[in-house]
Amino acid sequence: MITKRVNIGVIGLTLVLLAGCSTAPEAGKSAAGPKAEAGAKTKLVFIPKSSGNPYFNQVAKGFEGIDGMEIDTQAPTSADATSQLAVIKDQVQRGVNVIVISANSPDALNEALDEATAKGVSVITVDSDLTGNESHRALGILPTDFSKIGPSQVELLGKSIGYEGEIAILSATADAPNQNAWIEGMKKTLSEPKYAKMKLVEVVYGDDDAQKSSTEMESLLSKHPKLRGVISPTSVGLAAAAQVLENAGVYPGGPKATGPGVVLTGLSTPNQMKKAVAKGVVASFQLWNPADMGAIAAYLGDQIHTKMATYKQGDEVEVPGHGKLKVGPKGVIFAGDLLTFDKANIDQFDY
Repeated sequence: MITKRVNIGVIGLTLVLLAGCSTAPEAGKSAAGPKAEAGAKTKLVFIPKSSGNPYFNQVAKGFEGIDGMEIDTQAPTSADATSQLAVIKDQVQRGVNVIVISANSPDALNEALDEATAKGVSVITVDSDLTGNESHRALGILPTDFSKIGPSQVELLGKSIGYEGEIAILSATADAPNQNAWIEGMKKTLSEPKYAKMKLVEVVYGDDDAQKSSTEMESLLSKHPKLRGVISPTSVGLAAAAQVLENAGVYPGGPKATGPGVVLTGLSTPNQMKKAVAKGVVASFQLWNPADMGAIAAYLGDQIHTKMATYKQGDEVEVPGHGKLKVGPKGVIFAGDLLTFDKANIDQFDY
């Protein structure tokens, strides 16, 4: 994929390593940088995992309509663990005030982010945090309570297959902190007595690439003829898997389905899945509103830069349009609740 620039903000490149050592800020705090000049606009850059992912376009939509800020999106061309390093360094060189990043790795970015913080840049993660390394950013804006996602996904699939049968997981990248946290939650939930008859046969990775995700889904169907269900907690993976199921005709009620067919669920945006839901290929799936994370991160990033604000565990923060949000352990703020979409409600949502 080619990195590109878009109107609402958009997409960048290299730099020489910044000299000097830095001490990482405590979770919920930002290293003190130069105070913003009166009337100067806060310069914010959003660094998603990779370019071309519709999900992160929705996160970026949360920045729209925010006054007093210059907002740009700069995406690496791949979702490799170190692909965001050059973008981070380039943006610091360009004088950005706030970095909002969806981390491709929990630890590969630490040194670059510490160097940014030492230069007075406020670092906020969205959607994918620096799990286990939270001290290297000021705040983490997560879509919902991650500890509930794994159990919720297993329950949604379990209810659809009568809590019995072989299941698989089609994830994004093997290094993605959020995906790994959700998968661990799924495995823990599957160990409970209620799910004793559901057997996880394989976890595969589509690297948030449509073609690779399709290939992995095709392989799952081939290798596991008794497969009853698949969870794909990634928008790219779920859309690709749905197309494979439709082409194979093995979804519930499909022309080539054996018995009850293969049930597919996961996480994605409503607009991406409307056709699959209408055709019955996917009965239900879940997500939150990604734009909420963008709006919250931008507002708090501006507060940190212009007001020299700091946030610590237990603080309640009033964010316009989002009410009072609580800062949790390690500087984490949850943007909203998990929603379940199906034929009955999916047309009510447009993102």
